[in-house]
Amino acid sequence: MRVVRHFVDLPLAEGAALELPEAAVAHLVRVLRLGPGDRVRLFNGDGHDYESELESTGKREARARVLSRVAVASESPLAITLAQGIARGEKMDLILQKATELGVARIAPVVTERTEVRLDAERADKRLAHWRGVLASACEQSGRARLPELLPPQALGNFLAQESSTRRLVLDPATGSTLAQLQLAAGDSLCLLVGPEGGLSERDLAAARAAGFSGLRLGPRILRTETAALAAIAGLNALYGDWR
Repeated sequence: MRVVRHFVDLPLAEGAALELPEAAVAHLVRVLRLGPGDRVRLFNGDGHDYESELESTGKREARARVLSRVAVASESPLAITLAQGIARGEKMDLILQKATELGVARIAPVVTERTEVRLDAERADKRLAHWRGVLASACEQSGRARLPELLPPQALGNFLAQESSTRRLVLDPATGSTLAQLQLAAGDSLCLLVGPEGGLSERDLAAARAAGFSGLRLGPRILRTETAALAAIAGLNALYGDWR
C-alpha cells in the first residue's frame, strides 16, 4: 500500500490535533480523495515523519491528529551545497527537484555574468516561494524528512565572499580534477558551483578560484546545466556518499 506523505509548515507533536493548510487539503482531500479515518504521514522538516489520521474533511478544510513520531534516516553523509547559476523556468525546477532527491543539504541560486534570468525583489520572492514548493514536493516523493536549506537568489560575488565549505569545487570542462581524484575525507563539507546556460564566464571562474574553488571536470563531453550538477552529485554519492 502506498504511503502518502505531505509537507506542512506547522509544529507537529504526538497527540496534537491540527487544521491542515489549504495546499494539504487540496492534495489530500480533493486530489487523492482521502477522508476521515485515512492515514497520512506528515512532516515539517525536523527530521521526523508524523503518522497521522484524518479526523474530518470538507471541501476546503481538514483536521488531522498526530498518532506517533518516527525518526527518518534518509540524509546523505555528504554535506553538499549546490551553488547553481539560475537557469530558465522548468530547467531550474528540474535541477532543484533532482538535487533534493539526490540528497543535497543546501542550495544557493546565484546570478552569474551569463545568467539570463533577472529577478527584481518582488519576482525573487515569488520565485523563492515557488522553489520551496518544489523542494517540499521532492522531499515528499523521495522520503526525506529534512528540506535542503534554500538561500535567497544572490550575486555570485556575494555568495563566494561568504562560502566556507571545506572543499570548494567549480565545474569546469577545460581543467581540474576528476571525481575519483578528489579523495574526500569523512566530515568534509563540499560546495559545488555550476554555471547557468552558457556556462561560467572567465571572470566568474577567476572569482571562484580566488575564493578557494578548484576545478572539477566530468569527462570529455560538455553537459547542459540541468545535467551537469545532477551528474556530479550522483557521482559524488557513488564514490563518497550513501551509494557505496
